[in-house]
Amino acid sequence: MAGMEEDFPIMSRRCELTAKAPLVGHKVSHSNIKTKRRFLPNLCNVTFMSDALGRNVRLRVSTNALKSVDHNGGLDKYLLKARAANLSPKALELKRQIEKKVSGAAAEKKAS
Repeated sequence: MAGMEEDFPIMSRRCELTAKAPLVGHKVSHSNIKTKRRFLPNLCNVTFMSDALGRNVRLRVSTNALKSVDHNGGLDKYLLKARAANLSPKALELKRQIEKKVSGAAAEKKAS
């Protein structure tokens, strides 16, 4: 898991759900002089409600990820569908907790 921590430094400008990161390009002046610049992702600190865990979760996500979470029907459903490679360590831990709760509830429902 050491590679995951390297990909997601603590204060990086990276979305915790989609792994969107800054891109590098050129600023082109009127005289066509090209200088390096960074295109930063549109990140916001958002509090999501997890239905399975029954608590609020604060994540730093892009506005694109925010729309994706709404489209998929909430944080729990989005995390269950998301690939582990795109998630931050914090989001990955949330995914594991949600999977554990959901599978435990399904087993309990099946037993009764």
